[in-house]
Amino acid sequence: MHGNHYQTNYGAKMSISSSQIRRQFLEFFRERGHTVVPSSSLVPHGDPTLLLTNAGMVQFKPYFLGEAVPPNRRLASSQKSFRTVDIDSVGDESHLTFFEMLGNFSIGDYFKRGAIAYAWELLTEGWKLPQERLWATVYPTDDESFQLWQELTAIPAERLVRLRENWWGPAGETGPCGPDTEIFLDRGPEHGCGKADCRPGCNCERFLEIWNLVLMQFNRGPDGQDTPLPKPSIDTGAGLERLAMVLNGKNSVYETDLFYPIIERAADLVGIRYGHSQKADFSLRVIADHSRAVAFLIGDGVLPSNEGRGYILRRVLRRAVRHGHLLGLRQPFLSQTVGVVVDLMGDTYPELSTRHEFIRKVVNLEEARFLETLNEGLERLDLLLDDLTRQAIKTVPGAEAFRLYDTYGFPLDITKDRAAERGFVVDEAGFQTAMEAQRQRARAGAKFGLDQWQETYRTLSLPETRFLGYETTQATGKVLSILYRQIGDNLPDVVPQAVAGDAVEVILDATPFYGEAGGQVGDVGLLVGPQGRVAVSDTQRALGGVIVHIGQVTEGSLSVGDEVLASVDIERRLDIARNHTATHLLHKALREVLGEHAQQRGSLVAPDRLRFDFTHLTAVTPEELRQIEDKVNAAIRADLPVTVTQTTYGQALAQGAMALFGEKYGETVRLVQAGDYSQELCGGTHLQRTGQIGFCLLLSESSVGAGLRRIEAVTGRGAAAYVRQRLALLDEAASRLQVTPDEVPGKLTLLLDDLAGARKEIERLQREAAKGQVQALLAQVREVKGVQVLAAQVEAPARLTSRNGGRAGASGDATSMEALREMTDWLRDRLGSAVIVLGAVVGERPAFVAAVTPDLVAKGYHAGRIVKEVAAATGGSGGGRAELAQAGGKDSSQIAAALARVPDLL
Repeated sequence: MHGNHYQTNYGAKMSISSSQIRRQFLEFFRERGHTVVPSSSLVPHGDPTLLLTNAGMVQFKPYFLGEAVPPNRRLASSQKSFRTVDIDSVGDESHLTFFEMLGNFSIGDYFKRGAIAYAWELLTEGWKLPQERLWATVYPTDDESFQLWQELTAIPAERLVRLRENWWGPAGETGPCGPDTEIFLDRGPEHGCGKADCRPGCNCERFLEIWNLVLMQFNRGPDGQDTPLPKPSIDTGAGLERLAMVLNGKNSVYETDLFYPIIERAADLVGIRYGHSQKADFSLRVIADHSRAVAFLIGDGVLPSNEGRGYILRRVLRRAVRHGHLLGLRQPFLSQTVGVVVDLMGDTYPELSTRHEFIRKVVNLEEARFLETLNEGLERLDLLLDDLTRQAIKTVPGAEAFRLYDTYGFPLDITKDRAAERGFVVDEAGFQTAMEAQRQRARAGAKFGLDQWQETYRTLSLPETRFLGYETTQATGKVLSILYRQIGDNLPDVVPQAVAGDAVEVILDATPFYGEAGGQVGDVGLLVGPQGRVAVSDTQRALGGVIVHIGQVTEGSLSVGDEVLASVDIERRLDIARNHTATHLLHKALREVLGEHAQQRGSLVAPDRLRFDFTHLTAVTPEELRQIEDKVNAAIRADLPVTVTQTTYGQALAQGAMALFGEKYGETVRLVQAGDYSQELCGGTHLQRTGQIGFCLLLSESSVGAGLRRIEAVTGRGAAAYVRQRLALLDEAASRLQVTPDEVPGKLTLLLDDLAGARKEIERLQREAAKGQVQALLAQVREVKGVQVLAAQVEAPARLTSRNGGRAGASGDATSMEALREMTDWLRDRLGSAVIVLGAVVGERPAFVAAVTPDLVAKGYHAGRIVKEVAAATGGSGGGRAELAQAGGKDSSQIAAALARVPDLL
């Protein structure tokens, strides 16, 4: 491993930065054939089962599942990760929300043996952790790992523990999973419980998990069943924060350079010192952890809200502010501690630096609003205490304390402090009971809290909204209800009036706004009333057919009972309609070209693009895509009338209409027909004629799961913009090649032919050079017991073309090995009867090829056994057939010594 090796006697004061640890980890695996992959976003793309990226393997799930081909079967990364399970526990010595997960991954390459060997080598040889302090745990039935730890490392059986907890579930509800084996560091009895049998698995702090090696063998499906993966794989995770703590002899991650500068800034703002007070230290640790979480979440595009990822961000942000409040901070401060995070991490994660100003503005706005909520919460608490005083009650009921926490985001600590000042105590057991009841409700709800949102509207008992948007984009409606979300609310408040600046959800008795459904996004536009206006940024559907206009009061005020003019953004609606009508034509064309099995399984109909998911077992060929696109555009040019009729579900199916998989239909349905070409059941908004689409351009086709494909396309204005951009690229290419656009393909063909010729000439020259080496090598042949033997180190050229004429890989490893094999062929032909062993440095590591002529094979000489023994001298292994075999090693400096063993082996 490049860089310094740090002698670590655990507990000593060290000075190795977290940046060095990260760099050394990645370099260690890069040198061992791994491709280092940048961290993906905290917002997982294309994985609806996961709220936030919580492990290094998340971005590699398609590789583990065999849905995509990895750039290398060996990968390594330092992944931004976020776990929400223990947010309320952050502040002690061990829990974190945001962390960096160092990991190495094998996609069907090495398995248990390789993972264990690499981890042990890096920990004990690279970072010099004391071997006698390391323990390992394995799954109870994983006898193979139990044996490998003893075979490959210095951990004896008595420091191996079988634990049922050694099973790693998928990163989301579904995905790769399997047993794991974990490495623990014994921090010493002074950190333990004092029991004689204390070991990993004990609840005390003595044994610290530092690396988890997940042995991916299964895939968990939606039914909860585990099926074997195509190839067993490896997913490991080592927390950078814990490694920094261990390698620097610290007692807490908060003492490392990843946290301590943030803690110092927060302590300076308060005017205290870290380590002076346990209570204050707890709050400082919360601020440090949550400052990191806030910076990275906003940096990856998450904004505060009351659902999903936005709610997680809001929750950690306001918890940090609450602990600042406990320390006496009454003004916004969080942007300053977040600024320290940017200073510390901006070089490694440039998105923090480039978005620093935006991060600061979001934090300041959210913090200021939450401080107002805290003040309101104090007022509500004082009213509650006044009421209890009148009743001669000196205990604040747990349910009331939880209501303050849940409704106003008011922390239990502040409730207890304010209550104590007035001679009250808080029923903390009752608070925890109410907290657990809420958790149970949340777990029973839909993903990301959508059921909670829907439940709000269920309790309002509002009538179904009359939707007028099929006939018009502008209509009047009466305001039936206004909901306003205060900072800290889990659920919105129903209010009689909202004023400028308020974020609101408005329900009308009738509206032309389309609420998001069936893949079509919701409308945007304006609500204009007698006293003010609302800018609508989204429209959603609640239970009971209620359409909800989500936006902000931009002028004046809006009151329940107001008559408002609801105006949809017409151009945007038309863009959406173009894409929606095009999806119907696309669906029909897919079935015509690919077969009736190609059925819709999901879609996105937005103003700028459309996305269409459908069932199909193989990739759609370029020719098939051209046919599909031609059919769609033929239907557009035909300018077919788009008609809508109300009919029964049975009648629609009888006349051949398409009903979408998974959709629920009533007895009366809406049938959308494009001439006699397409007919589908659909509740979305459409054009009057297909010709209004203008043009449809298919941009991409890809896999989104087993038997599930996706096409993305643009129409209308989006297609025109795309074509303009592509033509500009063609013009630029023509300019650079100094030809007309029509001549670009011919010019490129000539250049590629020239390049291919140059590569062939280079290959010829390399072959000649190799033959030159062969002549020199013949002079090194010696005789051992009547057998001609040649054992020599050579320069193995990396050929620039592979067998099929394509370009070789960047490393040249495969082609260098092929060159070695060719050299042995030439030597074998010249010598007639011989044992030949050649060694070379390939990809910075030793490589060997051994060949034995048939006559000597008949006498018992075996190339596979010979090359295995030779490679062992360099820390490697290999093998093969009796006539030809190859092997690899680790230590290139030992190649000559390894080859010198060949005569003795014979």
